[in-house]
Order: sequence, then structure tokens, then C-alpha cells
Amino acid sequence: MTHRGPDDEGVYTRGSVGLGMRRLSIIDPATGHQPLSNEDGSVWIVFNGEIYNHAALRQKLERRGHGYRTQSDTESIIHLYEEYGQDCVRYLRGMFAFALWDERKKSLFLARDRFGIKPLYYRLAHNYFVFGSEIKVILAHPAVKPQFRIQALPEYLAFGYLSGEETFFKDIHKLPPGHTLDLKEGGELRVEPYWDLSLNPGGRKKTESHYRQTYRELLEEAVRSHLMSDVPVGVFLSGGVDSSAVAALMTQIRRSPIETFSVGYAEQGSSELPYARAVARHLHSIHHEVLLSREEFFRVLPKLIWHEDEPITWPSSVALYFVARLARERVKVVLTGEGSDETLAGYGRYAFTLRNLAFHRVYRDLVPGPVRHRVREYIKSAGMLGAPLRRRLEHTFLGRDGDSWSSFYFDNFFSAFSEDHQFSLLSEDLRRQLAPGATYQNVLNCWEKAPGDFLQRLLYTDIKSYLVELLMKQDNISMAASIESRVPFLDHALVEFAFNIPQEMQLNGLAGKQILKGAVADLLPHAILHRPKLGFPTPWRDWLAGPKLEHIRQLLLDEPSLDRGYFRRAALEQLFDEHRGGRCDHYDRIWRLLNLELWHRVCIDGATQPELDTSLLAAAS
Repeated sequence: MTHRGPDDEGVYTRGSVGLGMRRLSIIDPATGHQPLSNEDGSVWIVFNGEIYNHAALRQKLERRGHGYRTQSDTESIIHLYEEYGQDCVRYLRGMFAFALWDERKKSLFLARDRFGIKPLYYRLAHNYFVFGSEIKVILAHPAVKPQFRIQALPEYLAFGYLSGEETFFKDIHKLPPGHTLDLKEGGELRVEPYWDLSLNPGGRKKTESHYRQTYRELLEEAVRSHLMSDVPVGVFLSGGVDSSAVAALMTQIRRSPIETFSVGYAEQGSSELPYARAVARHLHSIHHEVLLSREEFFRVLPKLIWHEDEPITWPSSVALYFVARLARERVKVVLTGEGSDETLAGYGRYAFTLRNLAFHRVYRDLVPGPVRHRVREYIKSAGMLGAPLRRRLEHTFLGRDGDSWSSFYFDNFFSAFSEDHQFSLLSEDLRRQLAPGATYQNVLNCWEKAPGDFLQRLLYTDIKSYLVELLMKQDNISMAASIESRVPFLDHALVEFAFNIPQEMQLNGLAGKQILKGAVADLLPHAILHRPKLGFPTPWRDWLAGPKLEHIRQLLLDEPSLDRGYFRRAALEQLFDEHRGGRCDHYDRIWRLLNLELWHRVCIDGATQPELDTSLLAAAS
């Protein structure tokens, strides 16, 4: 994993345990070598991440007699473990994935931060246990052969990612965010949660000014702590309120110009560069930009699938790689605005769903069920409506079955292929292998567990599913360019406070993040705070026009693709015909299918880079 740690490497082996590490040196580059041990060598650790409260922890631990040999935050984890055992994770404020070997207890202890900012994968077999920050580390073990876990297909086709503990690979698992894993030398494995979002018991509602002021104070504290570094730090700047707020606070704290980095496209409608430039001018930052072309986009896609070990969920991952590569020329660490939307109701789908649900209740009371069903079917099939209008209507209570939460919310905003669409797409043989209801099971588990009012349950579900995948993208793609990305909006004290903000103070009509906008109103122009949300768009629709679509069609209908036996050829041909004819807008479905096939070729078939370049350069020509 040289790309994740180009600066240093280290290995510890003793008896039945081996720990390996590649390091991107951020804190204490001189003496922070890993693996690292305690004073007598009985506890060893490999650690990925940053512990932002490690200076305060160090003072307390030194007062209790613990001796330090380095200035690194890694060493604080070891001494916390000596002091508190496996409860040490509760004292950590930051992003982390670590593995700690206790020689006396003959146990391996793994932990992952509360939101899954840092990834951690593992595989347990009858005579070995392997783990790593990326799945490709596990695949490097000679006893592991890459196999597609076919049960992952329904959830992937719907959401583009897997929200549970399983991965796309058979017998390879994710350690869930906010969990620890304890493995005894004899093979006994235990995975347990140590943290979860909850409501403040008996908390009284405060004024809106209280929530704004407190959130501002906590956010400032989070940004200040996330600037902890012995190397240069910059900001990924999209020009949206989230990254702009982080950049503004960083400028205020540093009291000097900061470095900001942005990416865009030649296609003006999909580029946020004008907004980023406006913020950069306002903050007087040292601003850098890169433009991404369609040719570069397709050329780098197989490489990024290899880096993620998964099909790419969002086209914006490709843009993220290019801005990370740009930033690496100047800094080693960047702060980002990730996490604000999921914790402060920033996505339009939250307010829209609340409104949609209210309209549905009236509609259900006034219109009989059979009539509502006929209206839904008409919207799906009426060619005279045209694809854009039909797509908009399908998002409303008229086109959705309000009695099905999976349809009303998950299919409405996440699913490329709903469970109904999958039935016509999948081969008969595959349909027999897949359990009914598997498409939504993981995310529905999050929904059922979620506490609080309706909005809090929506936020909780997204934090536990959608956000975890976003963070994986953020980490793996930035690390592909050997740069560390940090997310101050996901300081857990800040999120715990935000989760308890009342619904009516989070939303204003269809706009969210009202507390954040009020909290940083003195730092940013009104035009930035209240501009329409674009959400890192990609001109994917434009790139699918004309002959480009035909090249992708050929890729998905050639022998290697069809021989997998997943999809009916007739269903694939119909999908492309409908999209080409303008009867349906299938751009997200085509993206999903393309990435699944490329993932198979990269991660399962082991196709060489030249082979993949040839196929995709044809698609980009």
C-alpha cells in the first residue's frame, strides 16, 4: 500500500502474529515510526488516522506515570490501552483504525472510529486472520482468492454500495464504524459496538440563537483541532457552504492566507469553479484549480476502481482524485466539508420527503388505492410525458407508493434499480439464488434502529449507511494521491450536539443547514450561504450522448460481461434503446452497470491495465 504510506514502512513479527505498516508521516515524522510498542514491548500497535486530543491525553497519561519515547499520537493509544484496556477507544477524539497486539493476553484488538472515516477490513479463516486498510491487502495473502459475493448484487444495483458489514468479496468483512474487534489466539472472535448516536434524555428545547452559537463554538474547536499537523495543510474548496465554512474558519484561526484546491469541468453547467473562485477571493486564499476532461475521466476510471476495491458509486470520485493529486503538489493534508449534509439535514431529500409524506397522507385519504395504483403505472409508462417530466413526477407522492417506505424514500432518492426493476433485469438463475427483500435489508435495519423524530431517523439512517460509503470514497481516493483528508464536521462531539437540534430549526422550507448558515453568517457572503446546492456534479448525462453510449453498450453486451450470467441480454438492450430514444433517463443505471463490469475485470478477473485502457478509451472517443 505504498500509495497510502509513501514515507515509511515497518514490520513486527513474533510467534503467530505479524503487523505491517506503510506510513504517510503527518505527526512526528522523525520518531513516529510504526509498528510502535509500549516500554516493555508487551503491546504493539499499527495505527492509521489522527487523534486530535492526543496532547491533552498525553498530559493526563504522563501524570499517571506513563513514559513517552515519541511525540506521536500513536503512542497515546498504547498508554490509554494500558490504563483502560479496550475502553481506551471511548477517550479518543479523531479518525482512526488500529490493530493492537497484547502479548500477555495473546489477543489482537482492532478498532474503528465512530463514523468510519478510516476503513478497516478483515478475513477470518480456520487457521489465519488477516486485516488491512484496503481489501487488496487481504487479497495479497496467498490463501485468499478473489470471489464475488453474489448476494451483494441486489443492494449494489439499488444503492451503488453495501451498507452492512459484508463486502463485494466472499468472506471479507468491514469492521463497522464505532465497533471494536477482539480476537484470541485460539480463534475466538468478538465484534462489539462502543458508541452510537442518541438523544439527550430530558433535554429542554433551547432558542435558535443558542443552537447557532454553540454549533459555531464546537465547529471552531473542531477545525482548530483538525489543523494539528507537522506538515502543510490545505482545504478542498467546492464553493458550497460546507467547505467554504471550513476554509473561512481555518483562515480566521491561522490569520494568514490558506491554500485552497478546486476541480471543475469545461461544461459550465456542471462546474462549481465560479463559486469556489468567489470564496477564494473573499478569503484571499492561495487558490489552485484543475479541469477534468471526458477523456481523462474514462482513462483513470479502472485505476480508481482498483483503489476503492469496489465499483465507483459516484462519478464525483473521479473529480476528487484529480483535485487530490493537485493538492499533493503543495500539501500533505486537506480539510473537507464532508459530513455536514448528513448531520445538519443539508440534502433537499430530507425536507422534500417531509413535504411529500404530508401530501401523501391527504392524497391517500381522498383517492382510493386502485386509482392511486393506476396513476403510478401511467406515470411510469406514458411516453407522451417525456423522460424529464416523468422522472420529476416519479419522485412525488403521485409516482410513489406511500405505503412502502422502501419505495417512498430509498427508491426515490438512492435506487438506480428498484427491487421491481431488478426482477426484469436479473437472469432467472440468479433470481433463484437471491433471497427476497435482500435489496433493502441493511438500510432498513438502520431505519428501524434509528431514534428520535422523523428527521432524526432520516439523518441517523444516512449517517449509518450512505455517509459511510462517502467517507470510504473520500479516504481511498485521497489516499490514492498520497494525501490525508480530514473531516471536521464529523467531530463526534459536534455531531452529537447537531443530532439533538430540533427539526424546525434545521429546516427552512426545502432548505436545510439553517443552523450552520446562521453560525457562519459573519464569515461568508450571503450569495455563498444561500446559493443552490449542486453537490459536486459531473456532466455524465452529456457524456452519454451519441456514439459514447454505443461504446458502453458494446462493453456490457460482449461475451465476458454476458457470460457472468447476471443479467438478461434483452433487458440490457431494452435499457439502452429506451435511453437512446429519450423514452427513459437511464444514465444512473448505465453508470451502475458499467462500474460493476469494470470492477469484475479489475478485481476478479485481474485484467491488465492496457486491456482496460483499450476498452475505456474506446468508450471515451
